Amino acid sequence: MAWFTRQKPGVQGGAEGEKKVRTEGLWLKCESCGQIIWKKALDENHQVCPNCEHHFHLDARARLALLFDGGVYTEHDSALVSTDPLRFADAKPYTERLAAMQRATSLSDALISASGTLEGRPVNICAMELKFIGGSMGAVVGEKITRAIERSIADRHPVIIVSASGGARMQEGAVSLMQLAKISAALMRLDEAGVPYISVMTDPTTGGVTASFAMLGDLNLAEPGALIGFAGPRVIEQTIRQKLPEGFQRSEFLLEHGFLDAVVKRSEMKNYIARALNFFCA
Repeated sequence: MAWFTRQKPGVQGGAEGEKKVRTEGLWLKCESCGQIIWKKALDENHQVCPNCEHHFHLDARARLALLFDGGVYTEHDSALVSTDPLRFADAKPYTERLAAMQRATSLSDALISASGTLEGRPVNICAMELKFIGGSMGAVVGEKITRAIERSIADRHPVIIVSASGGARMQEGAVSLMQLAKISAALMRLDEAGVPYISVMTDPTTGGVTASFAMLGDLNLAEPGALIGFAGPRVIEQTIRQKLPEGFQRSEFLLEHGFLDAVVKRSEMKNYIARALNFFCA
C-alpha cells in the first residue's frame, strides 16, 4: 500500500474526506460527579477524580508502589496457589476460574505480600487485589497474611494490610472460613510481641475480611467513601425491613459512629501511616 493511502495510528477512515480519531479508553466518567476525566490525568492522580476526589479502585501493585519508598519492594510467597480442596464447580470448575484470573491479573491469588521501606522504616505490607475473584479470601490469602505477620514478629517490623475484598471465598467453603481464626490468632501473637499492625480499608471491605483482620488493627484507617461492613446494605434492609440511613456503611459513617480511627485520602495515606508508626515505635 502506498504511504499516502495508509491510515495513521489512532485515525479511522469513514466517508471520503472524513476522519475519526479513536478515543475509546482515553476518557472515563466519574461515578460520583459525572465529570468526564482524561484517563492519563486519573492515572497521574492515583485513580482519584480531580474534580470531586472520588476514589476509584486501585490495583494491588499500584497500591504497593504508592506506599513503598520509590515503589521498590520484595514480593514474598508469590508461588502459593490454591489446591481446590472441594473440587468446586459452579458455572465452571474452580480450577478453570483460578487459571483465568491468574492469566488476567498475572497474580497467583488475590493478595500480594511484600516487604520494603515506608519513609525509611522497614515494613511488611499485604495488598488485596479486587480483580481476582472479587478479592475473596481463601487458603492462599490466609497463608500469605499469616506468613507476613510471622515475618513481622521475627523481624519486629510493622505490618500493614490493605483490604479490598468481598469476603471469604465460597469456592473453598469452610477452608476459607478457617482463615478468619488463623489470621486473628497470628495478630494476637503480633500484639503480644508489641509489633504494630495498621489496617487500611478500601472500597469494598466486606464479609469475613471485615469480621476478622480488617477491624483488628492497632489503627484502623479507611479511604473516603469506602463501603465497609459484614453484610451488604441491601441484605440488611431486606432482613430488618427498614430503610437505612444515608451513607450507611460508608467510611465517613463508620468514623462518625466510632468504628474507624480516621478516614484518610489516598494521596495522604503514606505520610499518615509514617507518622502513626513514628508514634507506635517511639
